[in-house]
Amino acid sequence: MKNAFLSEMSSRGFLNQCTDLDKLKDISNNKPIKAYIGFDCTAQSLHVGSLMQIMILRLLQKYGHQPIVLLGGGTTLIGDPSGKDSTRQILKHKDIKKNIASIKKIFEKLLNTKNKKTKPIFVDNFNWLEKLKYIEFLRDVGKHFTINKMLTFDSVKLRLEREQSLSYMEFNYMILQAYDFYQLFKKYGCILQMGGSDQWGNIVNGVELIRRILKKESFGLTSPLITLSSGAKMGKTEKGAVWLDNKLFSPYDYWQFWRNTADEDVEKFLKYFTEIDTDDLIKKISNERDINKLKILLANEATSILHGAKAAKESAETAIETFVQGGMGKNIPEKKISKKIILQGINIIELIFQNGLVVSKSEGRRILKNNGIRVNDKIISDDKKIINMEDVLDSKKIKLSVGKKNHLKISII
Repeated sequence: MKNAFLSEMSSRGFLNQCTDLDKLKDISNNKPIKAYIGFDCTAQSLHVGSLMQIMILRLLQKYGHQPIVLLGGGTTLIGDPSGKDSTRQILKHKDIKKNIASIKKIFEKLLNTKNKKTKPIFVDNFNWLEKLKYIEFLRDVGKHFTINKMLTFDSVKLRLEREQSLSYMEFNYMILQAYDFYQLFKKYGCILQMGGSDQWGNIVNGVELIRRILKKESFGLTSPLITLSSGAKMGKTEKGAVWLDNKLFSPYDYWQFWRNTADEDVEKFLKYFTEIDTDDLIKKISNERDINKLKILLANEATSILHGAKAAKESAETAIETFVQGGMGKNIPEKKISKKIILQGINIIELIFQNGLVVSKSEGRRILKNNGIRVNDKIISDDKKIINMEDVLDSKKIKLSVGKKNHLKISII
């Protein structure tokens, strides 16, 4: 019998590995299940590198199942070594609590919180990890893990092969993640843990721990890690991380991020990051010869999911006004600057550097030499150019452009 949830997981490219796919199909066909994904809270927002996992939770809800969102207040104190070359900076618990509160708001925007049957359950693993007694934990849980097997997991093996340090604290992370699954199984009847393919070893540990202690069956499922055609890491741009919090990354910048997707990545991103029916997507992709129209579709749909249809529409209109008509759309990122600074005059390179349009002044000079810097849509060719009141438009604004895609409104106050 076809399983709608797992079928769409597969058609969208979300399905990588599963501990027992056939049995999971049978169980989830017969009744709604609870499944969880864990998120460490190392910053006040998640970025788009976590978005596939959130899309999977939305899909879980779509088919009547209930997601558990584990916000790792306990494990963030340690840091997951998976995919990391070095030990993470250790955060204070009070800072992690602030991050959890902020990240929870993002999930409340992205997940359906109104349907009682599929409403997400939010948990913080600090609530049970802080109560652990070391000797008891080693006797009751630690005995189920062998060093031999733990050394075979990529999160450990790769660090050791590269002769990079791995602290005893990080080495224990996989045991704590397995214990999380055990706790959620006992308390909520959660039978499925999901995550990226780099989490496979940690997830299997949890399945095995539940089997050994409770003599019960649970399941693990992973999705592929997202790779860009350029080889770059998903979620990073020249400006930094693509945050899901609109206070850190504006809806317009978010729209632009998707609009600037490489041609080779558009098709898979339409499957991953929109909710257009997959059969309709295949038709749209095969019938549309203009890749830029597909990029705009991706930008509109992805932005609508996170920021709403209105923000997506305004961002698209701003892009047309800015790029096609040479105007200053209302959704262009804006920063304020004192009139005193403009009266005194400020060097163009200094201005774009101070406002984050370039990462260094030398980069700014290089872009300028290639005619890549414009003030109010006019190319600047002199790196000694001073921006003053003569450059201020009637609207008391200055439009700065670096390259074709980075624009900023400077408001004079």
